[in-house]
Amino acid sequence: MKKVVASLAMGVIITGAAVTNVSAQEYKVQNGDSLWSIAEEYHTSVDELVELNDLDSTVIHPNQKIFINEDYEVQKGDTLTKIANKFDVDIKDIKNWNNLDSDIIVVGQKLEIKGVNVPKENEPTPVAKKAPETSNNTQQASAQPAKKAEQNNNNNAEPAKKAEQSNNNNNAPKGKTVSVKATAYTANCDGCSGVTSTGIDLKADPNAKVIAVDPNVIPLGSKVYVEGYGYATAGDVGGAIKGHKIDVHMPTDAKADAWGVKTVNVTIVN
Repeated sequence: MKKVVASLAMGVIITGAAVTNVSAQEYKVQNGDSLWSIAEEYHTSVDELVELNDLDSTVIHPNQKIFINEDYEVQKGDTLTKIANKFDVDIKDIKNWNNLDSDIIVVGQKLEIKGVNVPKENEPTPVAKKAPETSNNTQQASAQPAKKAEQNNNNNAEPAKKAEQSNNNNNAPKGKTVSVKATAYTANCDGCSGVTSTGIDLKADPNAKVIAVDPNVIPLGSKVYVEGYGYATAGDVGGAIKGHKIDVHMPTDAKADAWGVKTVNVTIVN
């Protein structure tokens, strides 16, 4: 399912059989593209593109289709009530989105309807592998190997961890500290561009310390210190990264899996 946005105007109610007519504007990702550059070209935002395409990451790859916007055209027999019921939205919202002063609409009119779910064919494959969440039984089962590997690593790394904690206490970073839920991702997938929303090429530098953030919590582009990860740049955003959540970049799938899901402190250095 893809989130669609449609575009609308005003007119006259005409009765008859109602037919959904939605036409999408698509963009095929080119080499060197990023969501940031596409958003600039089409006068939209990275967040809008992420929401519209149900993306779990801002990493995109060549030949991937990105939906820019959708148009719904009023059909014979449509009324605002029928359209609202069809797309599970409020009539008041439809009128607000389109500056309508009345309930009158006309055949051929185009309406903007935000946050509507319409099935799409040939959906792009996942562009980045994320550490498994534990919200259902399937995800819990897939997360077990990573959890066991993490536990083994923790048992073997206790002496080094204690030494690191001692050093961290003596050289603790200065700045605002927030507690966040941290998952991990990697740009190491076939066809992925590996370029973040701020233009960082993670394929060119797979060891780059970069995290995806919600800019409302951690400013995009800021330098941060992530507990258990180190100093990094807040250089990316993600559709699932809202509120006190971050995604840490790892050079390999194995390291992303080993990170798992954990709660850590993030200090915003500057």
